[in-house]
Parts: sequence; C-alpha cells; structure tokens
Amino acid sequence: MPARVVEAWGDGRFELVTSREQIDEVKRAARYEKVRIYVSRAAVGRLVNSLRNAQLLLARLPRAGASPDPGDDFLLAMSVAAEADYLVTGDKALLSLGTFAATRIVTPRRFAALLSR
Repeated sequence: MPARVVEAWGDGRFELVTSREQIDEVKRAARYEKVRIYVSRAAVGRLVNSLRNAQLLLARLPRAGASPDPGDDFLLAMSVAAEADYLVTGDKALLSLGTFAATRIVTPRRFAALLSR
C-alpha cells in the first residue's frame, strides 16, 4: 500500500510535507534489517532524494509534545506547521491518537483508499 501512496504523490495527487527530521528518520529506519530485506539501498537513496525535493520542506518545527512516543513528536509538529489534512503512518502509537489538531492520522492503506475516491 505505501507504493500506491508514493505513486499518487509522484502523480501530483497531493502535496507532500516533510522535514530534515523525517528524512533523517527514513535514513535511520532503512538500516534496520527488517526494512533492508524489503527495500534496497538504491530505493532508499531515491526516496531520500525525492523527499529533499518535496514541495514543502519544513526547516523549523514547533513543539508538539503529544505523541505517546516522544521520538515521534516531530511528525505531529510537522502536521501542525503545515496545517496538514492527513498524517500518513504505520506507527501504532500515532494511529491511536486518531487526530492531532486538525490533522487526521491514517494508515497508508486508508490514505490510498481516500485518494481513490
């Protein structure tokens, strides 16, 4: 399902918001063995380069402090700073929030379904 979301982004069906913190997180997570068996280094490199060229790359994030995992607070801060409609994640702790400020927190599968409407 994440592939459909990335494809929809490439087709310009939504505006992607990211930050240096998120790019660093992608690079860090890509080193996990459980991720490396599914995603090649080259694919991670292409994704990181694409993220660096996102329509909206946030340089400064407000404090959020509401995530069950403090390491994920930057994602909530990004959603506030960008006034995002959706935060798309597979993180169960963030998904348990349902919403944060005006942002709906949804899985990639749910977001892909919303895009197909």
